[in-house]
Amino acid sequence: MIARDRVIEETNAAWLGVAKDGYAIVPQVVTAEEIEHLLSNLQRSSSHRSRAGLRHLLSNPAVAEFAADRRMLGIAQSVLGSDAFPFKATLFDKSPDANWLITWHQDTALPLCERIENPGWGPWSAKEGIAYAHAPATALESVVALRLHLDDSHQENGPPRVIPGSHRQGVLSDEQVENIVDKGERVTCLIEQAGVIVMHPLLVHASSKSQSDKPRRVLHIEYATRDAVAAPLQLAIA
Repeated sequence: MIARDRVIEETNAAWLGVAKDGYAIVPQVVTAEEIEHLLSNLQRSSSHRSRAGLRHLLSNPAVAEFAADRRMLGIAQSVLGSDAFPFKATLFDKSPDANWLITWHQDTALPLCERIENPGWGPWSAKEGIAYAHAPATALESVVALRLHLDDSHQENGPPRVIPGSHRQGVLSDEQVENIVDKGERVTCLIEQAGVIVMHPLLVHASSKSQSDKPRRVLHIEYATRDAVAAPLQLAIA
């Protein structure tokens, strides 16, 4: 197991990076053996597989264990505070058989226990029976995503690209996103297997199609504080 003390040293840098730039990279958070165990479990997963991967994975015991692991949870808590908890997990599986590009965007939709019309929330949608609403910036400020890389991310396999500092602009329209992309610095994030990129949901980001015959699999886990969503709305565990 990777020494927790070493990972904790990285969490201060993660907090600073997310606060300043909207993202940070923490290398080698888990071991290659742990990743192999997780991948083996996911291959047997009963969750619905889409072209892009698997959604709503916190019901999978192996994924839930990873999400609550003190190394992953410690990174999330370094950004959000001690009450941070995982509420959503998704596997992104980009390969020659399932290849796609992601245009520049922010991650603003949150899963909720039920649809309750509330000012500042919406539009609404449903994914596999779970209600989603686009959230206001006040809620998204209490959310962070940890993307655990199950394979090396390199120039040829569609790595994530980000616009540093764009998370500080709030929830943006499509036109505003285009303007920030045109004027901002674009950074390609190359991350080795077992590394984590910590991302603010309002960070403008994208990824290209893979040009490689090797997969790029990422376990995307989202964490929030207990007060991120105010009543009557309630985060769903997905």
